[in-house]
Amino acid sequence: MEGQGDAITKHEQLLQHIESLKVGTKISVRKLAKEMGVSEGTAYRAVKEAENLGIVITKERIGTVRVEKKPRNISEQLTFGDVVDIVEGHVLGGSNGLNKHLHKYVIGAMKVDAMIRYIDADSLLIVGNRDDVHSLALEQGAGVLVTGGFGTSREVKALADELDLPVISSRHDTFTVASMINRAIFDRLIKKKIMLVEDIIDNKPRLNTMKISSTVKELRELSKNSGEQRFAVTDEWNRVIGIVGRRDVEDSAEGMSIEKAMIRSPITATLQTSLASAAQIMMWEGIDFLPIVDRNRKLVGVLTRREVLQSLRDVRNQPQLGETFDHLIWNGFAEERDEEGHLFFHGFITPQMATDLGTISEGILSTLMTLSAFKAAKDLTGNDYVLDNMSTYFIRPVQIEHSITVMPKLLEISRRTCKLEIEISHMDILVAKAVLMLQSIDHG
Repeated sequence: MEGQGDAITKHEQLLQHIESLKVGTKISVRKLAKEMGVSEGTAYRAVKEAENLGIVITKERIGTVRVEKKPRNISEQLTFGDVVDIVEGHVLGGSNGLNKHLHKYVIGAMKVDAMIRYIDADSLLIVGNRDDVHSLALEQGAGVLVTGGFGTSREVKALADELDLPVISSRHDTFTVASMINRAIFDRLIKKKIMLVEDIIDNKPRLNTMKISSTVKELRELSKNSGEQRFAVTDEWNRVIGIVGRRDVEDSAEGMSIEKAMIRSPITATLQTSLASAAQIMMWEGIDFLPIVDRNRKLVGVLTRREVLQSLRDVRNQPQLGETFDHLIWNGFAEERDEEGHLFFHGFITPQMATDLGTISEGILSTLMTLSAFKAAKDLTGNDYVLDNMSTYFIRPVQIEHSITVMPKLLEISRRTCKLEIEISHMDILVAKAVLMLQSIDHG
C-alpha cells in the first residue's frame, strides 16, 4: 500500500511540475524523467495524462508543448489557431494572432472588386496563390488561408507579422478545407450541448464528508446541520474509501465508528463523465449518491440522482445544437398516429444509409428501431430511456429510395422498464423486427 501511495505522489508531482511550466515550453519525456528522478515510463504516463487534461499537446515536427488549458464553456467560434489544427496547416506569418477568434470565413472564388465587399475584420479568406488578394485581406483586418499547399510573398508575410493576422497554408483544396471547418463547427455545437459532471459540480456549496475515524454521533450531527442524508468517507489523503448514510447507522450506538457501517469501494465518476452516463451508472447500480473523484481517486464533489436528473431536464429544454449521426438518420422520418392514437413513423431510405451492395445497412435499421422505441416510450410515459437489450431479426432486404414504416407496439411497461416490439415494413411487407427492453433514467 505504501508503494502505491508513493507512486501516486510521484505522478502528482510530475503533473504539478508540468502545470508549472510556462506556456509554450517544449517537453521531453527523457529530460522530464531525469529532472524529476523517475523512470521514462512514469514520465511518459504523466505526459499522456497531461494531454488528456488539455495542458499539453503533441504536434508533428514540433513535439510536445505546454499549452493553456481551454475553458470548458466551449465557444462555437474558432480561433485562427484552431483552423491551423483543423486543416493540418502551417503558419506562414502573423503567428501572434493565432489566438484571435474569427466570426466567418469567405471563399475567394471571385474578382477582387466583388470579393472586397465580403471581407471584413476578424474574418478568414480562403483563397489560392494570389498574393495581391492576400495583402488586400490583411489590410481589411482578415486572416488568410492559402489552399493547395502554396505559399505567399515575403511582403505579405511581413504585413501579417506587423498586423498580427495569421497567414496559413494548407495542402488541401478549397472545398476540402471549407468542409473540414464546417465539420469542426458542428462538432463544437454538439460538444456544447453535452453536459459533463464538472458543469454542475462547480456550482455546488461546500462539500461535507466523513473520515473513517468519525463516530455515529458526528454523522448524525452533520446530517442534522447540513440536511444531507449520505456522505462520502475519505482517508487522510482525501481518497474515497466508502459511503455512509443515516439509515446505515439507524440502530447503532453514538460512540460506534462509522467504519463498521459504511459501504466500501463505492461506485464513483470523474469530472469528465457526461451527465447522461452518470444517470445511467446510477440507474444500473441502483444508487442515488455518486462521489466524484479526480485522477488519483481524491474526492472533488458528490452528486445525487435528483441533481443529475434535474440538470438533464434543463438541458433538454435548450435548443438542439449540431447534428449527430442519430439526428441525421432520423431527420427524414415523420411522426403519425393511427386511428387508435398509437405513434408510428415513416420515411425514405437515402443513399447515405446504404451499403456497397445498395441495400440498407443493418446498423441503420437497428438505429431506426432503437430511436423509434425511445420516442414511443417517451410518448407513453414522458420519461427518457436507455437501451437494456435488443433482439433483432432482419427478414428482407430494402434498398435505396424505398419508403418504410416503423411501427412500435407496447408489450409491457412498469415504473422502471418498457418493453416494445418494433416492426419495419415496406409496402406492407415485413423488412425487420426487434424486441427491445428499455430502462428509464427518470425513475428514482
